[in-house]
Amino acid sequence: MASDDSLPTLKVLLIGPSGAGKSALLTRYCDNEFDPESSTATIGIDFKIKRLAVHGKAYRLTLFDTAGQERFRTLSTSFYRGAHGVILVYDISSRASFLTMERWFDEAEAHTGPGVALFLVGAKLDKADHNREVSSEEGQALADSHGAQFCEVSSKTRQHVRDPFHKIVEQILASPGLTSGTSSRRGTTVRLNGNSAEGYLSGCSC
Repeated sequence: MASDDSLPTLKVLLIGPSGAGKSALLTRYCDNEFDPESSTATIGIDFKIKRLAVHGKAYRLTLFDTAGQERFRTLSTSFYRGAHGVILVYDISSRASFLTMERWFDEAEAHTGPGVALFLVGAKLDKADHNREVSSEEGQALADSHGAQFCEVSSKTRQHVRDPFHKIVEQILASPGLTSGTSSRRGTTVRLNGNSAEGYLSGCSC
């Protein structure tokens, strides 16, 4: 079985306003954990690595969780370089969160290459019955206007948590411009929250 280091690697960013639920979504998907007491905002950029198979072929998915606070915007924009996909996350129980998403789409489109895969996620679906402030129709319309896929998820209940990650990978692999003409190669060492993400790949040999 191939080692993780030898697998084609796809780089996907999670972006959106602070408190939208990006870190909870990432932790639920990668570690199947949910901590209702955790409300600590991401400082700078965090990352996780997830191995998954698509149509019988293994890939290493490198997921970067970016801070939503304005003071970290300069730091995180440099991490768009080499991204194959971007998952944009807002909180369905906060209209203020949703109203920032045009700006996040503008940022993603300004700092990524042509045809990058985009996926809009409405988080905290478990609040839909009592605290929903953004309809699913509004989320779908926004996604459609930017050529993005869309779904709503709950990190608390695990509902649809896998969908954004698996569907964006399928979209990336279906777009030759995102993966062709690149080769697996070692990147620079990146220091994130005191950890070292050494040699993440900015390209993919598929």
